[in-house]
Amino acid sequence: MRQVHDVIRAQGLLVPGEAVVVAVSGGRDSMVLLDVLSRLAPTGGWRLTVAHFNHRLRGRASDADARLVQDMAARRGWPCRLEEADVRRVARNEGVSVEMAARRLRHAFLARTAKAVGAAKVVLGHHADDQVETFFLRVLRGAGVDGLAGMKFASPSPAAADVLLVRPCLEVPMAELAAYARRHRIAFREDASNRILDTPRNRVRHQFLPLLRRTLQPALATTVTRLMAVLGEETAFVGAAAHRWLAGARRPRFERLAVAVQRRVIHEQLRSLGIEPTFEWVERLRQAAGRSITVPPGRQVWRTMTGELVAGAPLRAAFVTDHVTVPIKGRKGRIEFGGLAVSWSRRRWTARLEEVPKGVPGQEWLDADRVGETLVLRHWQPGDRFQPSGFERPAKLQDLFTNARVPRLERHRRVVAVAADGGVCWVEGLRLGEGFKVRKDTRRILEWRWTSARFAETSGVVAVSNPHRRHRGGISACAEH
Repeated sequence: MRQVHDVIRAQGLLVPGEAVVVAVSGGRDSMVLLDVLSRLAPTGGWRLTVAHFNHRLRGRASDADARLVQDMAARRGWPCRLEEADVRRVARNEGVSVEMAARRLRHAFLARTAKAVGAAKVVLGHHADDQVETFFLRVLRGAGVDGLAGMKFASPSPAAADVLLVRPCLEVPMAELAAYARRHRIAFREDASNRILDTPRNRVRHQFLPLLRRTLQPALATTVTRLMAVLGEETAFVGAAAHRWLAGARRPRFERLAVAVQRRVIHEQLRSLGIEPTFEWVERLRQAAGRSITVPPGRQVWRTMTGELVAGAPLRAAFVTDHVTVPIKGRKGRIEFGGLAVSWSRRRWTARLEEVPKGVPGQEWLDADRVGETLVLRHWQPGDRFQPSGFERPAKLQDLFTNARVPRLERHRRVVAVAADGGVCWVEGLRLGEGFKVRKDTRRILEWRWTSARFAETSGVVAVSNPHRRHRGGISACAEH
């Protein structure tokens, strides 16, 4: 089959003269694959080994499959390796589906066979219609873009990363394989269970896809394959962006990344922690720093404000009593407290109200005289009340945090500024205090700027990115006259 030969050359799937394992089930697709490779082998100089795994799911029919594969290999002059297992019993013992157990056992056998014969590659008979079926099955299961990108021409074996799974028929429609089998009179075994509509794949194959082809899109294999190729390239781009961010020493804030890159950053870090990501877990970690999720077997995982994932025992959501008194004297000064780096400057106010900056991240302008000569920086405490700008009356800070959807853990880390008269004039992440904003009669302003330098504490936990980086718990301040 010329198309298979062209794909092997164009994709560099097989190297001249190498040993190759061919997975053959006895069905039409794999028997056609073996025939095609047998015809191409003299030109490529490949040394083929036929591998067949008997799942023992169909009794005598499964044994007949094995005999047919052995006979085909012998007539072509290739060695044949067989293995069998009671897949149903394994699935029952492991508490997994029969399909999952069969896949694991089959790939483990193929990887062992490849290593035993000195081969680095196992050739599989997946074709274009398999891609279409897989695409719609994954759509129905809610897979992400990675899953919808489908199978690749070559990918690592799930049983051994140093063994490559090769699929040279991936763009060949099933109809062409069937025509080839008829033309060359290739014997094969029909698995009767493939006709039983008791599995999602069989229902998609025999009911859903024929309906789509008949009523909406006859060229379904072409359009879906094209879409999967586009998704594959785009997800590769997003993955590269996520890897650059994770590896970078100086990197943009996590919140400024595109949503797709945020998701991939979380996804990759979960994988690094040995956790298989789900959409719900990724979204909860992505949307809020400090919000923990529980993953089996009872591990706690959360994201720091810098985008790093941390796993271990949950951080305690307890009130923190650290505080520091800041003298607001002189022209300007700076201070570090509670994971924030704060700078301030004080000067005369001669501009108009409409010139006061609004909505600038990390910056507020306050009436310096209403603030007073000192500020106390501390964390949220029980009973704190605060009147944000625009509010008619003060409210419990706890209620304001709840309305702003600040995670419980993060609330206890937010920094609060208390003026000389005891009133709360600023809360990290909320609006400026109503009683301290610049007014018509303001004579001096206090320009307040801050950046987050907060990192999750890593004592007793595992941090994925920059694991040796620790929270700066120290307090320092200086003022310039």
